[in-house]
Amino acid sequence: MLFSCPRGHYSTVVGSGAYSFPVMAVPVASTKRRFEMEYPINASPKLLFPYLASASGLAQWFCDDVRLDPDHRLNMVWDKQNHYAEIALQRPGRSIRYVFLDEKKQPLLDANFLDFSLEYSKITDGVFLRVTDYSDHSAQEQQELWDGLVGKLRDQVGG
Repeated sequence: MLFSCPRGHYSTVVGSGAYSFPVMAVPVASTKRRFEMEYPINASPKLLFPYLASASGLAQWFCDDVRLDPDHRLNMVWDKQNHYAEIALQRPGRSIRYVFLDEKKQPLLDANFLDFSLEYSKITDGVFLRVTDYSDHSAQEQQELWDGLVGKLRDQVGG
């Protein structure tokens, strides 16, 4: 039989002895989904990458505004709400990963992330933007969101 005790412990009585053990946090099943899509873009990686990897480039198609904080974290603004992210991985001219932080700019255990990768196809002689979005939006929401955003990016780069 278990009895609740203060300070996050449970006690049990087994035979003639009583035992106390700490409560462990049980991970909650994630509702997040990994969305991956490739979009053809008629622009060179050299032209395209600054739109993916700079605050000014992202602000032109991805969100309402992007500010770089003194601690080199990005503040991405949508609908007047701040969303903080940091660059977790970057291969200049090829790919970048943004990992989103909490409102105090601290890392999260199961953080949302966003990858942009540029791929070149020798077969089609074309450039593709691969988007990987790990978040809690439905697949349909992500598809609609990214189709619209990549459309805006194409308008910006002429491709």
